[in-house]
Amino acid sequence: MKKVIIGLCATVFCMPLSVRAERGTFDSARWYEMIDAVRARATSENISEATINDALRYPSFIPSIVRSDSNQSEFKLTLDGYLTRTVNQTRISQGQKMRNTYPTLLSRVENKYGIPPHIMLAFWGMESNYGAVKSRHKLTDAFFTLIYDGRRETFFTNQLIALMKIADKNRLDINSISGSWAGAMGHFQFIPTTLAQYGADGNSDGRIDIINNISDAMFSAGNYLNKLGWNKNERIVRRVVLPADFDMSLLDGKTKLTLPQWAAMGVMNPDGTPIPKNDMTAGLVADVAAIETARADAVATTGLDTDVAPMPVITAYLTYPNFYRIKKWNNSNWYAIAIAELADRLH
Repeated sequence: MKKVIIGLCATVFCMPLSVRAERGTFDSARWYEMIDAVRARATSENISEATINDALRYPSFIPSIVRSDSNQSEFKLTLDGYLTRTVNQTRISQGQKMRNTYPTLLSRVENKYGIPPHIMLAFWGMESNYGAVKSRHKLTDAFFTLIYDGRRETFFTNQLIALMKIADKNRLDINSISGSWAGAMGHFQFIPTTLAQYGADGNSDGRIDIINNISDAMFSAGNYLNKLGWNKNERIVRRVVLPADFDMSLLDGKTKLTLPQWAAMGVMNPDGTPIPKNDMTAGLVADVAAIETARADAVATTGLDTDVAPMPVITAYLTYPNFYRIKKWNNSNWYAIAIAELADRLH
């Protein structure tokens, strides 16, 4: 274990005192037990000795990763604030540039997986700003740190083993694979188990490298969306307005009704025209907290009671099946709406 000690000393004993106090005394015995357990499991799953040795060479504990995992912000942007941040003119312009840069590749993805270019570009833009966002953590160190921390030990052990298998199968240097502190990597920010299941070879070289090869990244993302059931003939959301007295409990996307049923409840297009009357089923999502704040502000401004004060227009989104497929990629209503809005601007 001498090599491990060298790598460990370089990080653990340089930990800020506040972190050491916050997390308690570093348990080197447990660290070594974890390394041994990973080696045993990797061996039992027929990962090559070369990859195992590479992965276990100088593993490091990274305090900042523990802080990121423990202190994930609970602050939530309003929907409008989130869309302003994510669907901006810079990202739209860059997406249009990428469409002109990779027309053949985008067409190949659409022909093989049925995912239109503007959808692919929206995911690419949201996940890594078209590859501009570079991950800074060595993934093996991120996973070892999170396994040791113990909050989701099984999950991150599975990710590390999957990463080792990916490196083995695709002849990749595991120590050169970088990603986010939580283990996502590449142009579309796949975690290893997702890549293991949906990774695709986009340039037919017999390898899958979603970090350095944009063809592999695109084909893998297209394959994933295809397997999620993406329907290229259906939209993702429809922006609508609601009556001032609309039942707020219906705006979480979980209640799904046909469009005629929503229309009967007063849901209409922003210009006041009727929504389509086909039998498609949809949910309804809105920023309920922002609506309630706007209502309270209207009452405070006018000094009138809630039942007589003029209420602001309620804007919401009808959410179609593709919306819920996006949520299997990232389980966030705001993220799914942002994908829809960005895709529309890139169409």
